[in-house]
Amino acid sequence: MNTVPNPAPRRKLQVMSLSDAAAARVREAISAAERPIVGLRVGVKNGGCAGMSYTMEYAEAKNPHDEVIEDKGVTLLVDPKAVLFLLGTEMDVKTDKFASTFVFRNPNETSACGCGESVAITPAKPDVLAG
Repeated sequence: MNTVPNPAPRRKLQVMSLSDAAAARVREAISAAERPIVGLRVGVKNGGCAGMSYTMEYAEAKNPHDEVIEDKGVTLLVDPKAVLFLLGTEMDVKTDKFASTFVFRNPNETSACGCGESVAITPAKPDVLAG
């Protein structure tokens, strides 16, 4: 009798990750918030000269369909409509002499504007999710 072995369970891809510096900065910001915060909501929106921009805001509650990511003691909440645009992204902190800001290292970015405020993003292919 010829049996087919059970396929290995698929590993769920993590939509986003945080550098150590970004995680520390988010934890610091959340602890200083004036109201209870469950995490940082991250997404994308249409706009800017390159077509899209990243969004971040405190989240006081989880939405039922949020993609919930726990990384380095931080909870990220990603709107399901943004998942394919953010798949594989690492959030980091860039610090120079005058400022410190969050940056996104996104393999789905195809270009960025000169001012650094907006990007062009091609959604990840659905077959990437299956692999």
